[in-house]
Amino acid sequence: MYRTLLVAAFSSLVAVSAAQAESGLASYYGGRGGGMTCAHRTRAMGSIVTVTTRSGRSIQCRVNDRGPFVRGRVIDVSVSAARALGMMRSGVVLVSVN
Repeated sequence: MYRTLLVAAFSSLVAVSAAQAESGLASYYGGRGGGMTCAHRTRAMGSIVTVTTRSGRSIQCRVNDRGPFVRGRVIDVSVSAARALGMMRSGVVLVSVN
């Protein structure tokens, strides 16, 4: 019974944390590799996040690094993710991260 309660509590905690979205500025970095990856301060390494711009473009990318380290930014995306989001010209865009 204790194990069932523990599993239920953990499941509800995961559901609550997954449902919360962040909004803020995203930038991109020129890292190695060409994958759809990103850097986030708190999301678990290897987790998949959905990044959506105000213009409606949306991608899914894998967290493989910590950052961004610039105040006011919520996520850094790789070059390939930035291309998919259409942010190469501006460099920084307003996004929602789920």
